[in-house]
Parts: sequence; structure tokens; C-alpha cells
Amino acid sequence: MAQGSPEARTHGLPPGRPRRRWLRRLLLLPVWLVLLSLLQVAVLRFVDPPFSSFMAIRQVDAWLAGERGFRIAHDWRDLEAMTPSLPVALIAAEDQNFATHSGFDLAAIEQARKRNERGGRLRGGSTISQQVAKNLFLWQGSSTASRWIRKGLETWYTVLVELMWPKRRILEVYANVAEFGDGVYGAQAAARSFFGRDAGALTPSQSAQLAAVLPSPKRYSAARPGPYVQRRARAIERNMRQIGGAAYLEALE
Repeated sequence: MAQGSPEARTHGLPPGRPRRRWLRRLLLLPVWLVLLSLLQVAVLRFVDPPFSSFMAIRQVDAWLAGERGFRIAHDWRDLEAMTPSLPVALIAAEDQNFATHSGFDLAAIEQARKRNERGGRLRGGSTISQQVAKNLFLWQGSSTASRWIRKGLETWYTVLVELMWPKRRILEVYANVAEFGDGVYGAQAAARSFFGRDAGALTPSQSAQLAAVLPSPKRYSAARPGPYVQRRARAIERNMRQIGGAAYLEALE
């Protein structure tokens, strides 16, 4: 074999060179993942997401379980097309400091921790921004390792969402991706499924009932509210008035 032939040059490569090339690619992977997440959040600042990660996972789970007729109920509605009482109810129920925090409400997290230590129904301290990050981009993990990985990614996406989206956009996306019943996502699909009307025609009490089931939408029903949902809906209506009702939305940039 001639010394200058391609075969000779190939076999003459230092054995560590391919390894170094793969190492460089591996080291660049976090950079590409960061760039991908930045692109995702930047695009969805202006483009309405047709579905969320949670929706896709629920649909695939149904197919794998043999539920061939299962279909996700989801129909996007801009914030202006919803009755103001619905986004106000979501804030009153889930995140009353939404307008002022930067994605994380440390006081609410501490209150939730102390409340959970006393027993009763478990409640988290997640903000609406955190829930948007989780529902839109991530998954529901059961293992400890999966939960820690997801929590780290949720924190990262929450920071990006708060930096790159105005509060009204965060609230709009949340109202359109939150799960209000098994396979029922977003205000419009919930309004049609449970009350037979558009999201723009919901009454304040109906909005409060929808917000009341959010801790566990597969367990509770907005259309057939039990004692817990009824009590929680009344408390949410009181909170809606206390935070200023529709005027609260005007304070959002």
C-alpha cells in the first residue's frame, strides 16, 4: 500500500482523535439545549401553541392504553375573547401575587410547606408562571430522579418565560393550557364541555368553579361540583372581589 494513499492516512489517524471529537460534541450539547429552549420561549411569545407537552403525553397515554377514540379537547382563545372573570378567577385561586412576583413566590411556597406539614389536602406554592413552564414544556415525573430533573428544567423555563413574556401573555397561555378535566385543556374547551357556552360567556360563579378544580381536575368536576369544589369556588369569588376583579387585569403589562 502506498504511503500517501487514503487508506494509509485513515489508519494513521491518532486513536484519540475520534474520541476528542465526540467529547467536544458532548460538551456542546448543553449549549444547544439552552439555545433550543431560548428559541422555544421566544417563538411562543408571539405564536399561539397548538398543544402543550401535557396534552401530547395524555393523548399518547390514551392510545397506548387502547383508548383509540380518545381525543384531547382544546380550542385556543385569546385573553380578550374570554370573560374577564375567568383569568381573574385563575389568579385568585392560584397566584394572587402574580402581578408583582418574578416567577417565584417564596412566601407562598413557605406557607404551602407549613400547611402541608399540618396535614390535610396537599397544596403547592407554584406560581402561574411555573405552571406554564411545566405544562407547556415538561412532563409529570413519578420517580425521585425524574422529579428533580423536571424541577430544575421548570425553574429554567420559568426564568425564561418571565424574562421574555409580558404578564398578560403568561396568563393567556396558562388559561389555554391548564387542564380543567380529564383531557379537557384550556378555558374554551372547559366552558364548552362543562357549561355548553363559550369562554366569553361564562359567569363569575362558573369561572370560579373552573378555577376550583385546578388542584386535581381528574378528581373534581366543575359541572357537578361537590362540597369541596363549592366551598372553594365561593372562597375564590371572594378573593376575586378582594383583588379588584377585572381591574386587576389592567395592572398587568
